[in-house]
Amino acid sequence: MKKKDSTKSFWYLAAIGALIIIILMIVSAVLQVGEHLTAIHPHAPYVFYILVFLLVYLLIIRPIMIILFSPTFSIDTTLDNNPKKEYKVLKKAADRLLDQGLPETFETMLKDAYRDPINLRNALNTTYNKHVKKKMNQVIRNHAKTVMVSTAISQNGRLDFITVIVVNIRMIKELVVLCGFRPSYKNLAKLVINVFTTALIAEGLDNLNISDILPQSTMNMLADIPLIKPIMSSVVEGMSNALLTLRIGIVTRKYLFDDSYEVTKEKIRFGALVEAAKHLPLVIADGLSIFPKTIMNIFKPKTKNEEELDN
Repeated sequence: MKKKDSTKSFWYLAAIGALIIIILMIVSAVLQVGEHLTAIHPHAPYVFYILVFLLVYLLIIRPIMIILFSPTFSIDTTLDNNPKKEYKVLKKAADRLLDQGLPETFETMLKDAYRDPINLRNALNTTYNKHVKKKMNQVIRNHAKTVMVSTAISQNGRLDFITVIVVNIRMIKELVVLCGFRPSYKNLAKLVINVFTTALIAEGLDNLNISDILPQSTMNMLADIPLIKPIMSSVVEGMSNALLTLRIGIVTRKYLFDDSYEVTKEKIRFGALVEAAKHLPLVIADGLSIFPKTIMNIFKPKTKNEEELDN
């Protein structure tokens, strides 16, 4: 018990530390911009600070509050061998899904099974895995595409840092709302560390040198194309950030689902990375549509069907 408590305390303290560093980095970036605005008008910085505060509240603070005040629950309960002892939790889970609105098939299934714990467990298991999981995967892919495009275009390390923070927090919030429950505080603390680490990586990728990634023969072939090198660096940077965002989204989903065959943290981490790599081609194919066709043809992978990925 003491070991468990000390582990929890470690993650809580690490998460609080990461949040403090995130806040300090954002404040530092905001103050730098504010100083430059003084040259335009003495009151310009104050207007800017008010706008930033409103954006921080809407894009960061409010989503975090929604996550924290959501009830905790593990979908692993739906796989419990003794559903009678968890009957109240199962009914609560069913009520939340029904309130959100479901396709008629799943809604009927849950209502028909509502009065029997075993049938309700099975109905919930089917609903989460056949419907909710697919919707969650779509949310994860959409946010990964946003990160990919935003960080590929921005070309500013600190802006990439803030973008990754904002998009990942919103993604976790949407997954929690969609599922109806949040991960445990310990797992939320781990997610904070994941988001912070990913944001730092995104900031560091601003100095990415494409020559260190692609073979020299490819670089020689593309050398005559104007502006190709910086564009390719941007695309690779965006794809890297998209992969990391996919991983965070999948880890969040796994914390919520707590799949019975992936109970250890090592399996969750490895499984999330493997699954993220499977989703990445679909995100890239969608995200590259805004780039020139020459770039698209270089990077565009063979995409898999969404149904194939979500099953």
